[in-house]
Amino acid sequence: MLEALELFGETLMYTLRDVSPIVIILVVFQLVVLRRKPPNIAGIVTGSVMVLLGLALFLIGLDQALFPIGETMARQLTEEVRSYVGGVRWEDYWLVYVFAGAVGFATTVAEPSLIAVGLKAEEVSGGAVKAWGLRIAVAIGVAAGVALGCFRIVTGTPLPWYIVGAYIVVIVQTYLASRTIVPLAYDSGGVTTSTVTVPVVAALGLGLAANVPGRSPLIDGFGLIAFASVFPIISVLGYAISADWVERWRRRKEQQEVEQ
Repeated sequence: MLEALELFGETLMYTLRDVSPIVIILVVFQLVVLRRKPPNIAGIVTGSVMVLLGLALFLIGLDQALFPIGETMARQLTEEVRSYVGGVRWEDYWLVYVFAGAVGFATTVAEPSLIAVGLKAEEVSGGAVKAWGLRIAVAIGVAAGVALGCFRIVTGTPLPWYIVGAYIVVIVQTYLASRTIVPLAYDSGGVTTSTVTVPVVAALGLGLAANVPGRSPLIDGFGLIAFASVFPIISVLGYAISADWVERWRRRKEQQEVEQ
């Protein structure tokens, strides 16, 4: 119990040190530049304290739970492969790809930043963009990206091949998709790599690279976050383009029926 309190105290001090520049900038601009008294000071102070406590607990949770879980499961899955396979064959790690996709999907659905963006998108679009549909589309993209990223780690192929190819697809999709969905798709790729997804995916990549023969955690372990950022853009744009094509096909069919 005493060790846990000491760990919490140290983490809280580190968090306060990291957050203090933001607080100083906001206070200086409010008092010196705007020259106005902040409204609801009690609420601001209470919220700031809650943020500090929440960040400290979150950082402890990362270190004590999320990182170890990702690394442990990656090690266990690769140990099962190495126990009956003499070399490294990418097809022998199919269970790792399935696990990576499932983790990517689940963490994205639970991502607070994506939930906030989805709710705002539904609000400003008047319900044309559904929050739940956006979250599912992004989660599918993250699942595919993380699974492909694990495939890259196992095979040891260069990361730029995948990222450059993915962004070429994004550029082509950008010209094909409606202008109204492009900014939202780009933002979706950014917000999904946040508090929940990044720690688990990073731990998975490092654990996998550390346990696949011939792979380096420093060279091969990182890069999964890049996959988790670009593939949601592809999935959201792809969903929008597909929906637009289906709608056009439906309208043409209705028009043909009317003419007949």
